[in-house]
Amino acid sequence: MPDHEPDQQEQQQREAQGAHGAHGRVPTRSERWDAFKKSPFLPAIVLVFILAAAAGLFAGSYTYSMANPTPHHIPTAVVDAPDSKRGKAFLGGMEKALNASLEVRRYDNRAAALRDVEEQKVFAVLDVARGGGDGGGGGEKVTLDVSGASGASVAQVLAETAPKVGEKVGVPVAVKDIKPLQEGDPRGLAIFYISLAAVIIGFVGAIQLSVHARGLNPAERIGFTVLYALLGAFVIAAVVDWWLGAVRLPFVESWLILALTMFASGMVFTMFNTMFGRWAMLPTWGLMVLLGNPSSGGAVSWPLLPSVLGHIGQWLPPGASVNAQHTAVYFGGHQHAFPFLVLGGWALLSSAVFWVWRHRHPGGRTSSPAHAG
Repeated sequence: MPDHEPDQQEQQQREAQGAHGAHGRVPTRSERWDAFKKSPFLPAIVLVFILAAAAGLFAGSYTYSMANPTPHHIPTAVVDAPDSKRGKAFLGGMEKALNASLEVRRYDNRAAALRDVEEQKVFAVLDVARGGGDGGGGGEKVTLDVSGASGASVAQVLAETAPKVGEKVGVPVAVKDIKPLQEGDPRGLAIFYISLAAVIIGFVGAIQLSVHARGLNPAERIGFTVLYALLGAFVIAAVVDWWLGAVRLPFVESWLILALTMFASGMVFTMFNTMFGRWAMLPTWGLMVLLGNPSSGGAVSWPLLPSVLGHIGQWLPPGASVNAQHTAVYFGGHQHAFPFLVLGGWALLSSAVFWVWRHRHPGGRTSSPAHAG
């Protein structure tokens, strides 16, 4: 037995030297890369580039959509007399001044044209039939009725262009706003702002639930999303209407539109969190903020947006929210189902994806077995 003790001591010394040698040697390139991937530096560096790209895209998307609004497609009702030469000259001058962006829709009478203004099918009524006959053209005039509530930016473009064209073709022009904006919202931006607040707080709320209430189970997470959407939407509407008095809202309808917007936005993030984990903010931000808000038609009316954005925006939650809210405030009794179907569709789709793949969501808690009595 004593003869074995020196051998064991030598083996232990060799193992200790080998261990020290492993620590002392230079790591291979593969080992350094594996260590870097497990460190917090890789996601931090990735985030630096993502944030830089997001900043440029954010500025670019809003500048492209809003910095220089140009008429692309303006549905305009025209009530004209068949023998109105000056009226035709004025209409031709308007189309030329607006780069052929007028979409002319002919009406036999003014009442039908005004009805389509209420339905938001046309943005203005050009009446060249009310100025008397064409005998020499001396008594003929043109009346342009714009609708500020349909789109403040569109109404402004038409109101500024019409007198210049009338002066050029020698036709007196009377411009009137038949559907003005409310006094507390002269630029028509309040609806855009409250919809923007609902969208952003909607997905920020879902982010905060994931961080601070990570243990919520799927049904509980959906329930709390409904809860903060209802309460947050109520506060938004109350602040804008009751406290600031900026816009008189049809309170219950506006509240529920905002609540549906917040819920849809929150569940969109929850869906992406289920699909992409910690990178869920990227598709959420891209869909809701980079694409959805500039194309919503809230800050710049959709006829002045690039045509592709104008069409896409109506199918996204921000655009649907603006459309539903805008109609509720200014065109009560003429509400359309489409924006509610869009909001409801996004809410249902995102909730269904989350529920089906809820086992992949980075949250929830496991129930522990009860202790024996």
